[in-house]
Amino acid sequence: MKEIYVNNKNNYYQRFEVLKTNRNKRYKYNEFLVEGVRSLKEAVKNGWNIKSWIYNKNNLSDWAKEMVFNVKTEVNYCLVPQLLKDLSGKEDTSELMAVIGMREDSFDNIQLSENPFIVLFDRPSNKGNLGTMIRSCDALGADMLVITGHAVDLYEPDVVVSAMGSFFNLPVIRISDNNMLYKYIEKLKIKYPGFTVAGTTAHKENPVYNVNLSVPLMLMMGNETMGLNKAFKEYCDVLCTIPMSEKSYATSFNVSCAASVLMYEVTRQRGIL
Repeated sequence: MKEIYVNNKNNYYQRFEVLKTNRNKRYKYNEFLVEGVRSLKEAVKNGWNIKSWIYNKNNLSDWAKEMVFNVKTEVNYCLVPQLLKDLSGKEDTSELMAVIGMREDSFDNIQLSENPFIVLFDRPSNKGNLGTMIRSCDALGADMLVITGHAVDLYEPDVVVSAMGSFFNLPVIRISDNNMLYKYIEKLKIKYPGFTVAGTTAHKENPVYNVNLSVPLMLMMGNETMGLNKAFKEYCDVLCTIPMSEKSYATSFNVSCAASVLMYEVTRQRGIL
């Protein structure tokens, strides 16, 4: 395998930096930078395109050596220790990082279960919330997550890290045109009788435990501050809410907390848990 040695902040290093920090450059190159044992293991396990490994050749564990040896890449980069430390976002410098190719946003590539469960997150604006949403969807059996509108970048390092490996296991599709989403939903309603689009709101609507979530389902979660947009609310078959204690000062949950509660109710009604 071809190796390129990098001992200063040259063009190679600067490209790694912009993959971490610059959204536009990530999409220009169609790739992103990843570190963390759990994330790298899941990326390899789930067949993501590992384009390059980045490491200090003189400081690799047996695990890292095995990854570099067994996973085919286009080219690998050997960095001197200080550059690797500067590039790493961790307090303890990562011994191994990877440049990974982005996946195409296409519903056609997603294999749904017999009783599909899809989660939609409308215009997420917080990196931690998006990462947590991905993790919760993975943990509670969602088939995929759909992100709509102008949103935080899916491939932002903080999103990948906060998803803790689930990022590479759960299909996530970004949609900028709502009409594409509506067409997809109409296809699902034809293919899966009883397919329901359930919107969520902090206002008092149908208590979630009174809504049938055992059917083929899309659960729509709203933006952190503005909630679900009006067009989606009008498109939904039903709106549901999580009842709050009458003694509570709080009127709503954080969106990632609310999503976990609602998704747990889906799995409960389906008898999965």
